[in-house]
Amino acid sequence: MSQNNSEIQDSQQVRQLAASVVRRAPMDATNVLLNEPDTIVSAVLHKIEPRLARKILRHFPTERAELIKHSLPEQMGELLERNLSYPEDTVGRLMANTAGILGETLSVQQAITVIRNMVKENVAFTYAYVVDKEQRLQGVVVMRDLLLAEPDEFITDIMINNPFWFSPQTSVKEAMLEVVHRHYPVYPVCDENGRFIGRVQGYELFEEHTIDVSAQPGLMVGVDDEEHFGTPVQQCFRNRHPWLQLNLLTAFIAAFVVGMFENTIASIVVLAAFLPVLAGQSGNTGCQALAVTLRGMTLGEFKQGFENKLIMKELKLGFLNGALV
Repeated sequence: MSQNNSEIQDSQQVRQLAASVVRRAPMDATNVLLNEPDTIVSAVLHKIEPRLARKILRHFPTERAELIKHSLPEQMGELLERNLSYPEDTVGRLMANTAGILGETLSVQQAITVIRNMVKENVAFTYAYVVDKEQRLQGVVVMRDLLLAEPDEFITDIMINNPFWFSPQTSVKEAMLEVVHRHYPVYPVCDENGRFIGRVQGYELFEEHTIDVSAQPGLMVGVDDEEHFGTPVQQCFRNRHPWLQLNLLTAFIAAFVVGMFENTIASIVVLAAFLPVLAGQSGNTGCQALAVTLRGMTLGEFKQGFENKLIMKELKLGFLNGALV
């Protein structure tokens, strides 16, 4: 990297921008960086976590995002390029590079030497991963087991065989159903042939899922999943107003239905007093259905084709509740 780029990365402006964007939602962080030159944006992204950098780049115009990616350090640019090749809300989008790889023929003493050299090169990892010649994952080594093993033992004698791993195409929701029973700090990621291609942090899966769950109530009423307190008014308006127009249309439909019974209401005026009661009861019934549906979506209880069963169940409940009320 040239001296000029090094000076930009160490500048006060870049440090301040980096400190600012890490405290913001990705969409808000993008609004902060949009008016900055590409060299500044690249320097800021280099200073923050690749996961956040990836989310910020997603909100940039496509052509500009490509230019910024090419100006990033080669390793980081390749990581972003690879992660963005996977669909949204998958493990592949959260995946970090491989680290802590050990050959299956190493002894414990040799493995310790390899790990020491990795640490000297500032390679950080929690577990060591044992692979064969084709880079297929054979086992996972816990550092405590490595520390307590005899130097002449082989690494295959102390590794955890057939370790659990994720596919990069696994959705975050599916991953969370597995993580909730395991609670490992890091999970290996392998391709369809079992080759070790990356790692994903357990806390990132929890964080991603928590953000997704917290956004669900807002999505039901037209609020973008990344809108926060600091989101600009214009952006909020573009996100929210279409939903309000749709809601206005459905309100007119409801008013039309009431209007069909105008003569009845005019002749029996007391019926007008029951309109708020009817609106309140129907609204509460709808909220109950939404709450149960949202819980099922969050816990991954619904399989493909569940919609008809769910609608029929809620129709029956609505009929029973309406009859009794």
